[in-house]
Amino acid sequence: MSQHTPNELTEIFKRDRDLITQLKQTDAHYARLADEYHEVNREVHRIEAETEAASDERTEKLKKQRLSLLDEITVIVSRARAAAV
Repeated sequence: MSQHTPNELTEIFKRDRDLITQLKQTDAHYARLADEYHEVNREVHRIEAETEAASDERTEKLKKQRLSLLDEITVIVSRARAAAV
């Protein structure tokens, strides 16, 4: 498996790297969401890289979960970005 995992939060929020680092340290809810996103994203990547087997249903469930987490994270990051201005 490649060292690079697609869809990492630091890739998605490139311009907000410092902000997401700060959020992870100061916002427990964000930290929990980010950790959960990371776990789900890695699992999806392992399935897509065919290093882990999963049914189509399981894969779809994980992708939907990842998207839902990303939606929540995006709201938090957007609010924090707006507050920092």
